[in-house]
Amino acid sequence: MEMMDELQTDTLGTRLRGLFRPVSTAQWIVDGVVGAFFLLGSAVLLPTYYEGFLIATGLMTLTFMTAALMLSRCSPPLALTVAWLGAVAQMATGQQPMAANLAIFVVLFATAAYGSRFVFWAGFVSAFLGALLIALYLFLLAPGLSGVGIVTPDVWTQDSTFAFLFSIALVFGFSVFSLLLAWTLGALFRVVIRNRETRRAQLVAEERATAEEERGRIARDMHDVVAHSLAVVIAQADGARYAAGADPDAAAAALKTISQTARSALSDVRMLLTQMRHSQAEGPQPTIADLEELYAQVRAAGVDLRVTVDPVPPGEPPASVQLAAYRILQEATTNALRHGDGGPVDVHLAWLSDHVALQVRNGRAADPGPLGGARPGVLHAPPATTGHGLIGMRERADLVGGHLEAGPDGEGWVVRATLPV
Repeated sequence: MEMMDELQTDTLGTRLRGLFRPVSTAQWIVDGVVGAFFLLGSAVLLPTYYEGFLIATGLMTLTFMTAALMLSRCSPPLALTVAWLGAVAQMATGQQPMAANLAIFVVLFATAAYGSRFVFWAGFVSAFLGALLIALYLFLLAPGLSGVGIVTPDVWTQDSTFAFLFSIALVFGFSVFSLLLAWTLGALFRVVIRNRETRRAQLVAEERATAEEERGRIARDMHDVVAHSLAVVIAQADGARYAAGADPDAAAAALKTISQTARSALSDVRMLLTQMRHSQAEGPQPTIADLEELYAQVRAAGVDLRVTVDPVPPGEPPASVQLAAYRILQEATTNALRHGDGGPVDVHLAWLSDHVALQVRNGRAADPGPLGGARPGVLHAPPATTGHGLIGMRERADLVGGHLEAGPDGEGWVVRATLPV
């Protein structure tokens, strides 16, 4: 039983909280100051109305309208309800229109600007219904009121029905125009708010997409660095193991290469991890000037690497193209090192005026066992066409507007890429 009472209380509290919009402290202060001035100014005008006007009933209406005004921003549905209660009480007590009724325009603006879909259309209907009630109320009670303005007791003594109906239509038209104008301004402000929210959401989505793209780039860099370095380390370790007894100098050279490659890879990985933690940090951005070092690492691993560059770069290629070319060559030579048959690897670069064409060709093993001529103790297999390496190379080519093809070519494996400059 207690649980049901708590559930009902929680449901009621949730519904009440749903009636209110989040409003900042500054907005609360502004609404409070505006409400206080509105109450004071309207109260000063109460004694100036027609003779016989009851101050007590006027204060009642003023209280309703002031409350509706102050609630209009934080709770449009409550503001509309309170405004209707005040209007009904005003008509029930036979009061003339007063300055406090100006709060109705603010309430209609708020229903269109801040209200839910239901409150939005409730404000629209209220504009028409309120205009109709204003016209009927003024004409039905006109003989007992004075100082109303448009309506005078003479209307009842006229013989022309047309003049009477025209007067009602005139008051209705003026009222509905005024009320709908306030509602329409609120609807336009609602569009402005929605556009701002949409733009803000778009910026957030763009930031997330940029962050995701950056994480993808970092992941590709991590893959390229680790895969290439481990391939060199494994090849050198195998060579050092087999040469340890017969050629100690070769083993020492291989261990030195392993040490240098591992240190370089560790440095690159640390920089990438730093970049992942701090988006403003700069990660390793190799250029074509670093290709010779890359070639040296591959050759040190025992690969017969043959490089031709024809023609040479005519100037300074874009940094993005240099990075893409470096990473594609890094991945392609790593695949040749890991999966090749031990034969020569041919790299050809052509830096043309509008694009750069690169090609890496190597032999490949026919089965996953050791082959004659291959480095001893190393297993070889054709690179998988669905591996992360090939996907990464294609992504890098796509990022700069180029394209890449990789696949078997006769007895070997070839990677071809075209990158626009």
